[in-house]
This record gives sequence, C-alpha cells and structure tokens, in this order.
Amino acid sequence: MNDSMEHKDVISTNPFAVTLLKWFEEYGRSLPWRETTDPYAIWLSEIILQQTRVQQGWDYWERFMHRFPHVEDLAAATQDEVLRLWQGLGYYSRARHLHEAAKQVVALGHFPCNMSELKAMKGVGDYTAAAIGSIAFGLPVAVVDGNVYRVLSRYFGISTPINTTEGQKEFAELAQSLLPTSAPSAYNQAIMDFGAIQCTPTSPRCLICPLADSCEALRSGKTSELPVKLRKLKIKKRHFSYIYLRCQGMTAFHKRSAGDIWQGLWEPLLIENADLPVFSAPLSLIKKGVKHVLTHRVLTADFYLVELNQRPSLPEDYIWIPEDELDQYALPRLIEILLASLPA
Repeated sequence: MNDSMEHKDVISTNPFAVTLLKWFEEYGRSLPWRETTDPYAIWLSEIILQQTRVQQGWDYWERFMHRFPHVEDLAAATQDEVLRLWQGLGYYSRARHLHEAAKQVVALGHFPCNMSELKAMKGVGDYTAAAIGSIAFGLPVAVVDGNVYRVLSRYFGISTPINTTEGQKEFAELAQSLLPTSAPSAYNQAIMDFGAIQCTPTSPRCLICPLADSCEALRSGKTSELPVKLRKLKIKKRHFSYIYLRCQGMTAFHKRSAGDIWQGLWEPLLIENADLPVFSAPLSLIKKGVKHVLTHRVLTADFYLVELNQRPSLPEDYIWIPEDELDQYALPRLIEILLASLPA
C-alpha cells in the first residue's frame, strides 16, 4: 500500500490510528487510483465513487482515464461526450460538475494543491477536497464520509445524528484530532477501507475486529443503532408518459434543460400532467407502470410507440435522429429501458 510504513512514526498515544494503519497494511484494498499520486486520477476516482459502489466505479474510472488521460483532455471535451461516457452511473450533476471543474483547472494553470483551491472546484466539498489533498499532496486534513461516520460513531459510542450541524461539527473535529499528521494519506484510506470492509453497515465483522476490545458500541450492544441519522428526505412521486415517434427510420428526441432531473440528457416526447396528444396514427402502449427509483423521487412511466409516415409538429427543441445513432447520445436509464422494449 502507498505510505505503508508511515505508521511507524505515529506517536504511541494514538493507538486507534496505529491499529487502523496496521490493519490497512494487511487488508487494505488494491485500487488503481491508489497506485498514483496524480491529483487528476485521484479526483476523478473520488467524483465517480460518490454514491457508487467501488466495483462499478472502477470500470467507469478506467473508461474516463482511457478516453481523457489528462485533465486538459477532459476540459476540451463537449458536455455531451462526458455525459455519454457517464451514462449508467446516475447522479448526472456529478458529470456536469466534473467537466466544469476540469475547465477550472485548465484556466488556473495547475491542479489545485491546497484546501481553498480544491474546494473552489465545481462539485468538490469538504470530503473530496480532504481526500485529494491528503492522498495527492500529503495535506494533514481528515476525511469524513459515511465510512468514517460509522467507524467513529461505533468505536466512541457517539449518538449525535450525523446529518445535523452539531453532528457534522463533532465528527469533523474528532476525525481531525485522530489524524496522524505524518501519515494523512495512509490513515484516511485506512479508516475508509476499515468502514467499507470491516465495520460495515450491516453484519460488521466484530468477532475479528482489531478494535473490538475498546469499541463502545460493541460493549453496549448498540452496533446496529449507530450511526444515528435523522430521516428528513421527502419522496416525490411523478408519472411520465413517453411517446417514441418513429418516422422512416428517424425518431424525435430533445435534451432536458436545467432545473430538473437528468439535465443535459436526451429523451423522446414526454407528457407529464397533460392529456396524450393525437397523431395521424394510433398510439401503441408498449409498457405500463415502469417504476424507476431515484434518491428523492419515485417515477412511474408508460411507454408508447407511434409509427408515422410524416413528421408531426413538435416543440422547436426536438430534433430528428436516425434510430441507429441513438447510442451516440447520453440517455437516462429509464429511456434505455424504453428503447429495449421497442419492437424492431
């Protein structure tokens, strides 16, 4: 592992850090973005892995590194190119912010190397800045993500809700106090891996945990109760009717605008909160009640097909695309399901 021997100079009064670093040497994950200190590669991995499992994110990281090996390459791409490569990962605002941040880096003339510059990048918050700063530049700044919240809340028995201002402040201060300044990169990666592999959300491996003897949650039987998170999210339900217009090998799509889900992605004719339009040919229902769950929305969609001999009048933002070229456009997952449902 990178910095694998740095724990040797961690002062003995921090046994928590020493234990994690020793565990990391033996059990830490071998990931390609850990084999480099290139801030671009590390930043790219951190953005991709937000809300994404490592195994899925790994494939996308390799795709992006192959297609855009340097930040200048990413900055020079079109937004459509970036969104197309991102397709299937979800949370598309990450891709838009990634593209904008790449342009910021190129304009700056160097990759940001301090916390204020890193946090000025589009889409980079405290956690991502700390991860890039510590791993790429050795900055002594502790990361606090879901894994860190879980490890610290359980080990120290902290019940302050992690999604409150008080909780975020408490955990950030605790995490920083535990960080060995001589090994910020290895320690931050160690505590994140420990949460991902050992101190997991469900079925943590407490029986073989090197911290078991001093873990407060294990002692008090509250492992499953920590960390505490207040439920705040309101789920909004929406119903979409998509009409796939087929006319002599062409179909009509438009790019979704800002201010709603899937900004910058392409979709066929969408009807929401209105009656279905009438065309010169009948609508055929292809699929009904297709459920698609997002973080804060539950979508239910009906898919229709209409086959026409002449192009109908549509809003001016719709364009006609050859059906065999749709794979060149960035599409929401729901539209991929629609396309897979269409008869030939």
